[in-house]
Amino acid sequence: FILVTSIHLVFKGTGSNNTKLIPSQWSIALESSYASINAIVREQIGLRNEIYLPFIYSLFFFIIIANLIGNTPYSFTITTSIIVSVGLSFTIFIGVTILGLYKHGLHFFSYFIPSGTPLALVPLLVLIEVTSYLARALSLGVRLFANMCAGHTLLKILSTFLYQMFGSGLLVAVFT
Repeated sequence: FILVTSIHLVFKGTGSNNTKLIPSQWSIALESSYASINAIVREQIGLRNEIYLPFIYSLFFFIIIANLIGNTPYSFTITTSIIVSVGLSFTIFIGVTILGLYKHGLHFFSYFIPSGTPLALVPLLVLIEVTSYLARALSLGVRLFANMCAGHTLLKILSTFLYQMFGSGLLVAVFT
């Protein structure tokens, strides 16, 4: 976590434009990423909820830097740990649930009842909707973990194959 935070701060420090008239390449890259994430946030949650943009922006860079650290030799990607991935997922899930309860009060629970539901089906549908809402936190953490493990396994397989292919002289025999 300290490495991810320090890398992010270095990027922000080198990309600042406080004293320059012409922006640096880092500054352009950071502003471009900010504009892209801002467009996605506006499209998904609207203009009124742009207050959450710094959190989403920080979360995006935390995950991307944490995943890119794993591409350096002899390092470990922290999101390939199920504890970190599911812990991050549950932390965000609890925060979003508390925020929903704070903003909507008891009306928050009405989102678990689909519109137009017959009264007889309400208990069953509330149970199904609450279960799917709770399972979302676990599934997002497991998906991040599984994608990172699959990607690193694929890189390991390909790098081992290329090493053996170049080491065996097969490539030299084919092209000569």
